[in-house]
Amino acid sequence: MTTFQRGAGRARDRLVLLAACVFLASCHGSPPTPAAAWTLQLQPLPSPAADASAQPQLSASADGVILSWLENAGSQTALKFSERTAAGWSEPRLVAFGDDFFANFADIPSVVRLADRTLVAHWLRMNGTSGYDLRLARSVDEGRAWSAPFSPHHDGTSTEHGFASLFDTGAGLGVIWLDGRAMKPGAGPGDEGTGDMALRAAHFDRAWTQHAEAAVDLRVCECCPTSATVTTDGPILAYRNRSADEVRDIYVSRFTGEAWTVPAPVHADGWKIEGCPVNGPAIASHDRKVAVAWFTAPKDEGHAFVAFSLDAGRTFSAPVQVDDTESLGRVDVEQLADGSAVVGWIELGGGKTAFKVRRVEANGQRSAAFTVTDLGDRRNSGYPRIARRGHELIFAWTGTGDHLRVETAVARLP
Repeated sequence: MTTFQRGAGRARDRLVLLAACVFLASCHGSPPTPAAAWTLQLQPLPSPAADASAQPQLSASADGVILSWLENAGSQTALKFSERTAAGWSEPRLVAFGDDFFANFADIPSVVRLADRTLVAHWLRMNGTSGYDLRLARSVDEGRAWSAPFSPHHDGTSTEHGFASLFDTGAGLGVIWLDGRAMKPGAGPGDEGTGDMALRAAHFDRAWTQHAEAAVDLRVCECCPTSATVTTDGPILAYRNRSADEVRDIYVSRFTGEAWTVPAPVHADGWKIEGCPVNGPAIASHDRKVAVAWFTAPKDEGHAFVAFSLDAGRTFSAPVQVDDTESLGRVDVEQLADGSAVVGWIELGGGKTAFKVRRVEANGQRSAAFTVTDLGDRRNSGYPRIARRGHELIFAWTGTGDHLRVETAVARLP
């Protein structure tokens, strides 16, 4: 065989191999971008919120992404929402308003869309001088009109009911919340008082009949946000637990179709702290893949972490640190189809705070961290949010310039 023939044979073999690779790619899609090569091109997205707005929340469904927020005008507070369109955000619509709203930077209202296109909103209303109630309302006409408000709790106590998370069960609405009916009220909202805060759950069917008002955990951290998602195996929720000796780690519980499972830790951080850190977890899923992000500071230095599950939350991998220097927490997470996750947090460093995001793979590989925006006052910055629909990531946060205002940005996933 001549040198030319051997070279031609090798070239032919390479062409066959290349054709096979092209065929496989067409069948199975392109391989995922390695974490080290992952990048984001952030673009401003003009916000629909007016000045004096805060507490943004993002919710995604098969029909799109919804942004909700609170706006203040004198003594009145209003809950509004807008939907992501090809041209930007839709014109804002009003859900509810009044002078009896209970609002703070961590207990954030929401508007979600169920599979049957019903919109459901939640917010908090003052109840006496030391309590507040969780209020829900629904709309079947794209938010033009809303039902009379109702509550999932029926204890009748002037105690705290909040930090709710709503989710689509497939057969209606699921809702979890922190419930203070077993606590003796303190001097006012925000004062933890004495007794134990509980985590409770309820379900409404398509006819809006409530089923159950069950306790998931009878002793939890008093004022850390909750989070919930739905896997192909069913709903799973995440929250900050509170042990008898004041260890406050992140736990999950899954709904089996009959009841919530015995809560289990995502990781044994061993963070012992006498008071609530007001720093809850975030959970997201794709099929049976689950990602949980959270903040912890067992050695008095705060960091944000993420852990992964491939079995719908029954077991979790070792945690991966997502911040680079030190974190204020206030995390959010979006699970990607390839098993990786996009995690957001507030980074501390050099006397500055910033809302940052990065992609983390289940094997621990991390992309570079990308700054969504620099933040000023760390408390007023609230909880930055992330939502994903298709190949688009949307970000929302409270800007802390001369006037508080909800801001948004968008990025295309690589």
